[in-house]
Amino acid sequence: MTPLVPVAEALDTLLSKAPPPPHSELRPLHGACGAVLAADVVADIAVPPEDNSAMDGYALRAVDMPGPLPVSQRIAAGQAPRLLLPGTAARIFTGAPVPPGADTVVMQEQCTEVNGALEVRGEVRAGDNIRLRGQDIVTGACLLARGRRLRPEDLGLLASIGVGQVRVRRALRVALLATGDELVEPGSGPLQPGQIYNSNRFMLAALLRSLGMEVVDCGRVADTPAATADALLQAAGSADCVLSTGGVSVGDEDHVRSQVERLGSLALWRLAIKPGKPLAFGEVGGVPLLGLPGNPTSSFVTFCLLARPFLLRFQGVDDVEPLWLRARAGFTRDKADRREEYLRVTLSSGESGMRVVPFANQSSGVLSSVCYSNALARIPAATTVAEGDWLDVALLDSLN
Repeated sequence: MTPLVPVAEALDTLLSKAPPPPHSELRPLHGACGAVLAADVVADIAVPPEDNSAMDGYALRAVDMPGPLPVSQRIAAGQAPRLLLPGTAARIFTGAPVPPGADTVVMQEQCTEVNGALEVRGEVRAGDNIRLRGQDIVTGACLLARGRRLRPEDLGLLASIGVGQVRVRRALRVALLATGDELVEPGSGPLQPGQIYNSNRFMLAALLRSLGMEVVDCGRVADTPAATADALLQAAGSADCVLSTGGVSVGDEDHVRSQVERLGSLALWRLAIKPGKPLAFGEVGGVPLLGLPGNPTSSFVTFCLLARPFLLRFQGVDDVEPLWLRARAGFTRDKADRREEYLRVTLSSGESGMRVVPFANQSSGVLSSVCYSNALARIPAATTVAEGDWLDVALLDSLN
């Protein structure tokens, strides 16, 4: 029997075998969320481009205090100011450029204007309430680095320097297929004896799209060697990567692993992970293939922990590893498992800090254990858990 591969070793193998990312393309900013930068973005302007007011008030010279000062101009955002003469003040509004000659903005709550003359109450210091040119971004700064997945706030940052289109990697095309004679499509009618609805197809397609990838939906594959071989070849010919679910275990009707070995090569099979032991990784026709387990929770967990980092690295992302936090166990587990286990848990905060409690049913076929949890808690192999022990925890929202 082939020994089980530790999770960390499997992830290292996957990342080391990720092909170079797809070619780059220019994409309009409004369509770039989730895309991966193919080149560094360097700021060619400063933000803000000139000193501006942080609030509504009056621009003046601190040395001219305590006043009173005649109000010589009114400056709104978007207007160009005139030179501020010594001994005068300018009415100014939030975001408006500070006039040359002024070194202070006094908030309007400290000010009284009577018959065009300004009186100021309280202390006034040079530099107060002014956003300096380049306070946010300086000219020539590397704003965002190659290999970054663009988030909504990144698009705002790019827009702030006038970028209208950005060079990103072409979206990875992933062929998705689900094996199993028992699978039927939701909405097709009542289940017949022995049938189940094809939940993995919808879950995995949504996970791929959430990564900004293009899904080539190859549908359901019958449980025969010939049908499996045909589906694998068709999938490999239509995409950058193949993602399958089911058919990778050791049953008589599991044909994915054997057909991958016949048509290409297998680099990984059977991991020391619970849930998700029967995971396969190889290639067909030079196209990478990830074979996930058929049980829905196993499929979800292995996608998040292994397929997701591989696909992101293939897409050109540099930082692909999950963010692990530390929390206290709100439970005990007296029996150790020989595999590394990932419990579906609820992470919450209390008086004693962050704490996790597992979903009651941890079966690999219980998808509700994922839906009604918000994190995965990692239990190392051959390890028991006592209440209060520290555990590594990853939020599910950070994994999909």
